Amino acid sequence: MKLKSIVRVQAWKLSSKVIVGGVVWLAVVSSLHGWLNVNWPAVLNGYLPPAKQKIIVGYIPVTCQLTCPVTDYISKYSESGEMFLPRMFQGFPELKEALIANKIQAAFIVAPMAVALAAQGVPIKVVYLGHRNGSAVVVRKDGPVTNFGQLRGKIIAIPSRFSDERLLLFRAMQAYGMKPDSLKMVEMAPPDVSGALEAKAIDAFVMGEPFPSQAEMGGYGRILFYADKYWPNYMSCILVAREDLIQNRPEVVQVLVDGIARSGLWLDASRPHRVDAADFVGRYYYHQKPELLRWALTKPMSRIRYNLLEPQKDDFDEVRDMMIQTGVLNVKIPFSAYTDLRFADHATIETSWKYEPGDAVAK
Repeated sequence: MKLKSIVRVQAWKLSSKVIVGGVVWLAVVSSLHGWLNVNWPAVLNGYLPPAKQKIIVGYIPVTCQLTCPVTDYISKYSESGEMFLPRMFQGFPELKEALIANKIQAAFIVAPMAVALAAQGVPIKVVYLGHRNGSAVVVRKDGPVTNFGQLRGKIIAIPSRFSDERLLLFRAMQAYGMKPDSLKMVEMAPPDVSGALEAKAIDAFVMGEPFPSQAEMGGYGRILFYADKYWPNYMSCILVAREDLIQNRPEVVQVLVDGIARSGLWLDASRPHRVDAADFVGRYYYHQKPELLRWALTKPMSRIRYNLLEPQKDDFDEVRDMMIQTGVLNVKIPFSAYTDLRFADHATIETSWKYEPGDAVAK
């Protein structure tokens, strides 16, 4: 065989080996990626019979919804395994539309939004709360504002016109004798407010944690006041479930509420629990720096409470009446029309998760 032919054969063999090796390497990498990074239960969920599908629970990356990822994370270590499929949204409008369209079956939303949706005939029921306190009015650290009255005429961001944070501003305005149009309120997705404050696009914002903490840590924001200054036992986000889910699979709703209740007790049990939650929620769910959540959850722990989470008629009647007074609701919808308390009634006897950082099993 001529030298040129030998060289061609050897080159072909080498090329074949490179191609085969590349294909094998790609297959191995793809397999590892699929094993490590793809949530196969979520991918295959839609192919299961309806009665066996895991429900999808929507949330946004704020601490009043922290019990959602905490429950998902810890339950994966329990004997029963993953309870539901969490899905994160960046703002309430998208979350609301997904709930209405049945793309998610349960969600954490702000209380006034739940009342408004129920009044509009959207088939949902309030089944539990997210937390107490946890919202604050934040101003620029280098700005002149030292009391709420000095915000007259200023631009302040709110998460939604259907939010407790908006109502909180009206309570503060009443305390200062200010008219309802004294502030220029603009709706803004929670993850955007800290950057807007730093850029001086707004003068202040009222939002749930960890965004007040983000402005504090960044050195450009200062807490003007916390929600409980004008609204004791303030509630922000609440857990709602679609009525068809409640009717067809009440046991699934009960498991969800039980898990949320147990996570609230677990978070309030100790500082190490909150530090651990800040780590795994920040890294795996919210995609936020763990030190940010750690700040929000522990400086001090009373900044946010995860107890007394059973829906209370007086709380919701107050929210409803304020919505009517401030022009976002035109019907006095009764508490019983949009709540289902049987799940919370059972959840009150639940105990905290038995789980410590590093445990291989949760109970």
